[in-house]
Amino acid sequence: MTALPAHVSIVVPTFDEADNIHALLTRVAAAVPEGARAEVVFADDSTDDTCEVVEEEAAHCPFPVVLHHRPVPAGGLGGAVVEGFGRATAPWIVVIDADLQHPPELIFELVARGESTGAELVVASRYAAGGDRGGLAGGYRKLVSSSSTLLTKSLFPRALSGLTDPMSGFFAIRRTAVDRAAAEDEGLQPLGYKILLELAVRCRPRGIAEVPYAFGARHAGASKSTVKEGVRFLRHLITLRTADPRARAVVFGLIGLSGFVPNLALLWLLTVSAPELPYALAEIIANQAGLLWNFALIDSFVYRNQRRHHRRGVRLLTFAAVGNADLVARIPLAALLIAGAGMTPLPATALGMTVVFTARFLVVDRWLYRRLRARTPAPAAVPGGPGTVEPVPEPVPDPLG
Repeated sequence: MTALPAHVSIVVPTFDEADNIHALLTRVAAAVPEGARAEVVFADDSTDDTCEVVEEEAAHCPFPVVLHHRPVPAGGLGGAVVEGFGRATAPWIVVIDADLQHPPELIFELVARGESTGAELVVASRYAAGGDRGGLAGGYRKLVSSSSTLLTKSLFPRALSGLTDPMSGFFAIRRTAVDRAAAEDEGLQPLGYKILLELAVRCRPRGIAEVPYAFGARHAGASKSTVKEGVRFLRHLITLRTADPRARAVVFGLIGLSGFVPNLALLWLLTVSAPELPYALAEIIANQAGLLWNFALIDSFVYRNQRRHHRRGVRLLTFAAVGNADLVARIPLAALLIAGAGMTPLPATALGMTVVFTARFLVVDRWLYRRLRARTPAPAAVPGGPGTVEPVPEPVPDPLG
């Protein structure tokens, strides 16, 4: 018999959380209101015995428990959450950590707030009136949290205008908002542990509400907030901020301007160390240093999710060819504008540079790093029943293609 779809799917990303599973499921079971239906979906990246503990505890749960252990932890905690979305069946999805710093008793209050306000996203906030971040251990973590929040809100003032705590890991979101993001060309591209930021920016939820809460002390285990996750977070910010073509063009131009530093440095070195070298040749050689600089930054940060179309060597050679063509085309184009359109040298040069820059950006953006549709996991129909662990089989390829 197939269970009815759950009212609420509770997605729990886990990494070595064996000591927290019993307390978490016990408190979730106590928090489910009479008449409500729920399921818990564990998206697991653990290297300890978390999976075994989940299986043991699930046998005593009054609701279905789905366990999905990921063989490859792609995208970090955010990637685990997205895979959990793909295995959730409810119209509301609640994301909560396993360490009990997020109180499970608030799960259905988040959903109730969404139902009463019509919001698609409801965030449990440490910074809203009545909230508390006391569970952050030490001044360092509090500083990192507040600084990250300030940076994030300054980069996305419109998308995050209704949020006081965009770094929260505890929230409820309607399935419709997740599906809308999955239908976009790029889908969800999580990286690291701040999945709410990804959802708020890419899903553009229709209505945001908040519920204040007190961030508690960790029940067991160690924090997953590391320097590596911090670097992932910064990369993710850049990826999200450059998702819009206009923003990419601005960053592309700024990186291009920064390339004048290595360009001029090498030109100075060549003219000093090899004064007999023709200036035109020195300029061509120096231009390669600027191009290499630009490629390294653009390839590593702006287009880091669009690098699978060509090998690195092909990307570098193509980028250099486009850059050198830019150098060759600027002067003849300016001369043509002066002779053919009667323009004076200054506006002709400026217009020529603009045209060449635009062409260069379009070639790089639309061809070299063309953006393919991301494969966000689709919802999976999962049979369920009280106290069971429901493994989700991988899709079987269609033999007819």
